[in-house]
Amino acid sequence: MIRTTLLTLVSLLLLHALPLVADSEPRVRALVRGTSIQGTNGITVGPDDKVYVTSVVGNEIVVVDRRSGRILERMTELCSAEDVIFGPDGALYWTSIYSGIVGRIDPDGTRTTIADLPPGANAITFNDAGRLFVSLFPQSQGLYEVDPTGATPAELLIAEPGMINAFDFGPDGLLYAPDLSTGSVVRIDVDALTIETVATGFSSLLSAVAFDSQGNLYASDPSGELTRVDIATGEREVFATLPVGNDNFAFDRDDNVYTTNLLSGGLIRIKPNGKKRRLIRPGMTNTGGITTRPIGPFRDELWVADTFSLRAFGTFFGRQRDFVPTIPLVTPFVGPNTVTTIGDDLLTSSWIFNAVQVYDPDTDTLLTDLRDFATPLNAIAWDHDIVVAELATGNVVRADGDDPSQREVLATGLAIPTGMALDQGDLYVAEFVTGTLRKITQDGQILDPPSIVATGLAAPEGLVVLHDGDLAVVETGAGRVSRVDPHTGIVTTLVDDLELGAPAPPNVPPTWLFDGITQGRNGRIYVAGNIANVIYSIRLPN
Repeated sequence: MIRTTLLTLVSLLLLHALPLVADSEPRVRALVRGTSIQGTNGITVGPDDKVYVTSVVGNEIVVVDRRSGRILERMTELCSAEDVIFGPDGALYWTSIYSGIVGRIDPDGTRTTIADLPPGANAITFNDAGRLFVSLFPQSQGLYEVDPTGATPAELLIAEPGMINAFDFGPDGLLYAPDLSTGSVVRIDVDALTIETVATGFSSLLSAVAFDSQGNLYASDPSGELTRVDIATGEREVFATLPVGNDNFAFDRDDNVYTTNLLSGGLIRIKPNGKKRRLIRPGMTNTGGITTRPIGPFRDELWVADTFSLRAFGTFFGRQRDFVPTIPLVTPFVGPNTVTTIGDDLLTSSWIFNAVQVYDPDTDTLLTDLRDFATPLNAIAWDHDIVVAELATGNVVRADGDDPSQREVLATGLAIPTGMALDQGDLYVAEFVTGTLRKITQDGQILDPPSIVATGLAAPEGLVVLHDGDLAVVETGAGRVSRVDPHTGIVTTLVDDLELGAPAPPNVPPTWLFDGITQGRNGRIYVAGNIANVIYSIRLPN
């Protein structure tokens, strides 16, 4: 029996690695498919008893059946939709965290911008008198009152209320909010403009608060605890334990609570008796940089930068093997946009948190934490040194692995350097704006000026040296992967019609989520497609 099983497994592996019929064209399949909502953020239950969920990355508000979890509608092209609430007029009001706008969607579908706030427009809610309030977080702070009609400009009530997130008015007419700067619940008198602490001592920083129909206050935190809070005494009681990454929540008229998840895009319903049901499957939300990491003499695992987590998948079936949460203000390891290997460890970069970090997944240890690069868009390893592409300077910088404060500028003034790849001592860099592929070092020596390898690429991002010595580059502006001969500069299409290159919202780097590429020891190429939220596996012709 054991022998038969082993023979079957070996046969499957051989079929996977050696197709029976030679291919003349690359074969593309989706190895990993992410969750159906690319990160669930703000949430409300409408007067129609449907659940409305925002997705910052998906730029949409998704309407979900509160019983079955079936997606009923997608309100698309809503730039970085962060939070949502219904007004007494029946209109839907929402905030855009990157653009700062506050929008209204009327029952007939008409869309209107009612306020144009600084970036960071976040929590939104009405009080019983029909007044509308919006907070700014995390790009800046501020509590605003917004005219629901948009006829008059928004009024800044409190310039520095703290890092307040999803909030709700209590039965006493006061605004209750989580303050991430102190890890406490506060209440705000929006007329007297005073702030008072209600409860402290939570196990983690809070992300949201809301009241049920009985006037009970609940608070959620990213560690997964949903807590009932006595607003008179500040005493706390854990009501439910949820997956890590718990973000926002809302009650329906029966006091069922619906919770979103920043890390995994799931949606869970909890009945008043504590019984849970998953409505939206969690999973990969925001594919970014991608790399293969050896886990034995013959096998690799595929690591993906998922913005607020790192995920590892098997390269055969695409099953998730590891999940590393990266929660803002909670974990020292912050949201990665790119990932590659550095020795046996992982090297990540994050323009969101201005961080370049080295992480050991075997011991779950953060080894290096560098926060002084000028908006890092990408980072790769050169032996044990770190090479970083900076947005703010247009430079490519090499940091010494033993003393990262020792820096050497390898190239300067590039037009948004994105993809980087190293072949021995030859370092290649792709420029996002000009579509130029340059070689900036040769045999380890800086080229001044850098040599041009290829031009005419459409918004290139991910870049990798293939096993045969050619380069493969992700052209996000054309939805394709191209092969580049580094000696002749000839560019040929490898695969096209890929769903990648999600457009960037305002006030962020144009590369946005970064479409990464890597090649495994099995010869397959793996590409992150962030529009479809998939990881493509590409088998090259034999």
